[in-house]
Amino acid sequence: MGRLDGKVALISGTGGGMGRAAALEFSRQGAKVAGCDINADGDAETEALVRAAGGVMKSFAPIDLTDEQATGSWVAAAVAEFGGIDVLYNNASIARIGPWDELDYAQWRHAMIYELDIVYLCTKAAWPQLVQRGGGCIINVGSVSATRGAEFVHQHAHGAAKGGVVAFTKHLMVSGIPHRIRAVSISPGMIRTPATAPVIDVPGGPLEELISKIPSRRVGEPHEVAQLASFLASDEASYINGADIAIDGGATAIAP
Repeated sequence: MGRLDGKVALISGTGGGMGRAAALEFSRQGAKVAGCDINADGDAETEALVRAAGGVMKSFAPIDLTDEQATGSWVAAAVAEFGGIDVLYNNASIARIGPWDELDYAQWRHAMIYELDIVYLCTKAAWPQLVQRGGGCIINVGSVSATRGAEFVHQHAHGAAKGGVVAFTKHLMVSGIPHRIRAVSISPGMIRTPATAPVIDVPGGPLEELISKIPSRRVGEPHEVAQLASFLASDEASYINGADIAIDGGATAIAP
């Protein structure tokens, strides 16, 4: 018996990284997973991995979540495939980082669209289905950069967008009360993914210094974020609502 037996979970960005880890973990816990990604090959690989492990996943890819019609089609297809929705895990995002004085408006807008707007669009599309289901859970991926600055890499647009995600989550919690819909956010610190590899694995990079400032003295792994998310999506977490939970090895709990 898994903690998510009988649940249907929509997970965005399942083509790799934390999204792939989430698809594997949620299916291992008994959920039926409706995944999507703009990377169709990566998403197909994730689906194959889930099925090989004995899980249930249907890949809907490629999907451009910045397109309102495409996002609605993903949700509708998932409902047609599995009969409803219990969990929406807004994991997908594409960050824009770099020095503030080199960040142009197009890059700023890109960050807002691919990190904040897609959370709105997916939630807007899935909300009526969660209401019809009689409740459910929305999990949004924020970031520790929503509440603190970083010296090792400039994250002005990324932090602003993720700050919006965290704030949006709290307002969703209020709107969800009459419908028994919970909303929570997860704010990862430094997690080893394909997106962070250029920072973590670059020779002579800042990894050693970063680790020295993390109480756990290591970076996190995608499966650890997925395990937290699967718990938050479960009935075991029914009293956790509106919270933003840092998973960062303790980095934000101490003074720099």
